[in-house]
Amino acid sequence: MKKIVFFICLLAIGVMGMQAEDHVMAAAKKVTPREVPATLNLSLSEAQDYAIENNRSLRNADLAVQKAYAQRWQTIASMLPQLDMSWGFQSMMGYEMLLGGMPIKMNDNGTLSVTASVGINGQAVVGALLNNIAIDMQRLSLQQSEDDLRANVKTSYVSVLVLEDVVKLLDASLKNLEELVAITQSSVDAGMAEQTAADQIVVRVNTLKNNINANKRSTQLAINALKVLLNIPVDTELTLTSKLDDMLSAEAILQLLGKDFVLENNLNYQTLEKNVELAKTNVHMAGWAYGPTVALAYQYSDKSYFGKSEGLNMTPPNALSLSLSMPLWSSGKRAAGVVEKKIALEEARNLFAETTDNLAIQNEQLRYNLQNGYDTYVTEKENMRVTQQIFESTSQKYDQGVASKLDLINASNDLISAQSTYVQAVLTLVNAQVELEKFLNL
Repeated sequence: MKKIVFFICLLAIGVMGMQAEDHVMAAAKKVTPREVPATLNLSLSEAQDYAIENNRSLRNADLAVQKAYAQRWQTIASMLPQLDMSWGFQSMMGYEMLLGGMPIKMNDNGTLSVTASVGINGQAVVGALLNNIAIDMQRLSLQQSEDDLRANVKTSYVSVLVLEDVVKLLDASLKNLEELVAITQSSVDAGMAEQTAADQIVVRVNTLKNNINANKRSTQLAINALKVLLNIPVDTELTLTSKLDDMLSAEAILQLLGKDFVLENNLNYQTLEKNVELAKTNVHMAGWAYGPTVALAYQYSDKSYFGKSEGLNMTPPNALSLSLSMPLWSSGKRAAGVVEKKIALEEARNLFAETTDNLAIQNEQLRYNLQNGYDTYVTEKENMRVTQQIFESTSQKYDQGVASKLDLINASNDLISAQSTYVQAVLTLVNAQVELEKFLNL
């Protein structure tokens, strides 16, 4: 009957272990080879979701959560009953022992031993609580990683769109300048203009070409950065379907500015709150170093002889042990450990209070940055539109002989400068958007 009970306990604990292993390895099973289509058409939200699903760095953050689950199970399992089984064979090589002048043959024997034990102390219990807090903190870290990834995808996505628009604009301007070069060169050939006039316009054409090529290289870099975030091969054809004006519209900005700031939703607040909870639990952990440890063990042994007689058998078939250990003196080591954890708790509380006070100020600053970034974007967008119109008008006047080549060169310089300022204004606005979105945990 005792053997049956032991094997039932062994089976039950084995099942529990397999269930825990299945839970811990669930994330690993998600890491399966995937096929990436040759062409991807993604809106901004689709690109963000695609990155969340396939980005390797984020996958590691998710695995860190699963690792925390595994560590918690290790702590809990250490407090559950443990079963160990051993079997051994011993040959006496025909030896006979003399007992009271009588020879006693020592037969070959085999021993089967099954031991069930359980031990628990206060630090083990508190350790399980620490593991729960660690899991919560890993989850917060995972969410922060997701928010950062979404923000990076949005920044790269918008960078591609704005650079593509600028290249289209400059290509149209380049076409106008090249037509003016041809017209001016014809006038030079006819003796109606000096060669320097055509040469100066050629210089502007080359400058504009260099600027276009630089923007094309920047566009390709932005596309490659986006592909890295999406974890897709470099040869995958990526088409962005969202429109820049929709993402940077006044309606989108006002909707974001209208979101209320809820302190408890902020991830930094939640992380520091968990940090304070962790510090409190560490104080309890240090205090339980003074606590006792209780251990209970039961051993069943069955010794079988491979001779005609049992021989001398001094192995008890059943043994039960109970122990209680209590730390008495450690020269102040445990007391210093408690003091250290209490100081760490006070530091965590101070940091939590300081950050909580600063979050309200940060909320106002981020909203100001967004409003200011949008106003600047609207201004620079209008400036680029006007500059483009001036350039086109000046090109027509130059063609008609009304404007000078100096007017044309100045209009070209203004257009390039407006383009550069516009790109910077867009990126500043997008950064302000994503920072406020992350702050509000949207």
